[in-house]
This record gives sequence, C-alpha cells and structure tokens, in this order.
Amino acid sequence: MNEIKIRAILEQINYPRLNKNIVELKLIDTININSTHLEIILSIHDEQMFEQTSQAIENSSLKDFFETIEVKKKQANERKSMNYGNTEKPNNRAQYAKKIIAVTSGKGGVGKSTVSANLAVCLAQEGYKVGLLDADVYGPNIPRMLGVEKEKMQWNENNKIIPSENFGIKIMSVALTTPKEDTPLVWRSSVAISALIQFLEDVEWGELDFLVIDMPPGTGDVQLTMAQELPISAAVLVTTPQQVALDDISRAIMMFKDIGVPIAGVVENMSYFIAPDTKKRYDIFGSGATQGVCEKYNIPLLGQIPLEMEIRQMCDEGKVVAALGNIALKAYYKDITANLFKRL
Repeated sequence: MNEIKIRAILEQINYPRLNKNIVELKLIDTININSTHLEIILSIHDEQMFEQTSQAIENSSLKDFFETIEVKKKQANERKSMNYGNTEKPNNRAQYAKKIIAVTSGKGGVGKSTVSANLAVCLAQEGYKVGLLDADVYGPNIPRMLGVEKEKMQWNENNKIIPSENFGIKIMSVALTTPKEDTPLVWRSSVAISALIQFLEDVEWGELDFLVIDMPPGTGDVQLTMAQELPISAAVLVTTPQQVALDDISRAIMMFKDIGVPIAGVVENMSYFIAPDTKKRYDIFGSGATQGVCEKYNIPLLGQIPLEMEIRQMCDEGKVVAALGNIALKAYYKDITANLFKRL
C-alpha cells in the first residue's frame, strides 16, 4: 500500500457536513507509512470536526491494510492563527472590505434579515461593491430572500469558496452548505464561530466597499466574536414597536455601547399597517415607544417600515424589494440607507 492508493481511499471521505472530500480540501498534511502502521496528520483545527474525520479514516478500508492507524492533528504552531482579538483592539479578518455594517436585533422575528438584504442591495445600487454574510447560522434566511436558496457551495481553483451572486451583491450563508433546505445545524457555539471565521477568511469575496453582516438575534457569542474579529464600522439595530422587542433591543444597544461598536441607529420594522380597503392606519404593535428608546440612548431612528403584505410576499419569493418593489416600497429602504450614510 503506497501513498497514492491511500489518498485514493481518503478521497472517499467527505469533510463533515460538506460535499467535498478531505483530499480536495487539502486537509491531509502528512502521510507516514511503515509495513504495519499508518500515521496521517490532518490540518483540521476544530476539535469536533477533527474527531469525526479521524473516526471516518479509522473505519475506512485502510484498516484492512494496516494493523494500526494513528490520526494526528497538525501542531498549533504550524497552522493558521486562530488567536481571537478583543473588542478594544479587534482583529481584521476582512481586510478586503472598506466598511463593515452589522445588522442585528434583540429578538428574532422582527425583520432583521429583510433589512440586511435590502440594505445590501441599496448599497449596490449606489455603485458600491457589496458582500452579504449571513451570520445567523441557526436561522439562515438570506439565501431565500435573495433567490439563491437552491445553490450549493462551490470552490475555485485556488481552493477558495465561491460566493453566490444576485442583485449585484455577493452572498455567503451556512444554508448553502447543507444537503437539504430543512437540515438543522445542531452546532455548539464554538463550531458556529469556526464556520463564520472560515466564511470571512476562505471565501473569494474580492475587494468590497461594504460587507454587510446579518447577525443572529440576541447578545451572544457571535456578536461578541464579530466585534473581536472585525473592525465594525457601524451597527444597525432592527426592532418592532412592541415593548418586549424594545426591551431586547435596549439590551443589544447596551452591549454594543459596552464593547465600543459604533451604533448607526435603529430601524423600526412593522411600524404600522395600512388597511388596503379603507386606507386606515393601525398601530398593531404600538407607536412612539421606539422613538423614546432612541432618545433615551441618544441614537437616531434611521427609518420606519410598515407591515406590508407585498414586502412579505416578495421576501418569500426571493424578490428583493429594493430592486423589484414599487417606488413607495423602495423608498423605505433607500431612506434608511441615506440616513445610514450620514452616520458613516
């Protein structure tokens, strides 16, 4: 059994949750062979992924040719640095982007991804080179909203991940890595963070004027890590006028203030509803409270977006409102983008 035959067997082993084998991904660092023993050194830094890959190798047909198989991890001093930064002096894992905009919310279901997608497209319509990173790893909705949910992750000849493209922006999401649309990502936070670091460093983003990041809701690991690993230019916070949403957005505001991330302002989504038949306005989730929160924390209200059936329908169909909506619908997002520029 020589190294060529060993690599042929290893080509049958896919990296966990990806449709590409460990040889293609260049994760085989060293193969050492003697008559009865095989040693394989892997360039896999995530502990859980290393364990799963090691088991797959040990259970492969290689066991028929060697009495013992030993799989090791490449020494830390030889691998790419995974040293995390801190919020006072963050790393910059996206040096290709001139400005980084983080769109986040205190709670889920308030329309954060809708704002992220439309904001990114509005920036592209202004002539900027824009990337959109879906960092909401447990609820990745960006691909559907941008009409690329059927696409799967691919690599180029430089072994870089090729982002999807639509509406003039580059798109990367963990949803593009799963075998089926309903595949859940049952990941611990350390694995999720490793995936996001890979999307920052190993995607062929090219030179960008703006990298928009659709954050998960809340004030957890992802928000803190992104603030440690990226010099975020501004955070845009999305809420509804409902008091429970405002309670959560207040916590998000304080988190960003505490870690020194500039806050561009708040977007109030689902602000009100205009009945299509009577044209009467209904403040379903209340009114005025978001402005009160903005005044309390001395941050601007970037804009208000009503509860519109057409916006919901277009999002579900992958038709970005900022590109394909009528003039009135486009205006909501264009005004928010204009107000964001004032803060930048």
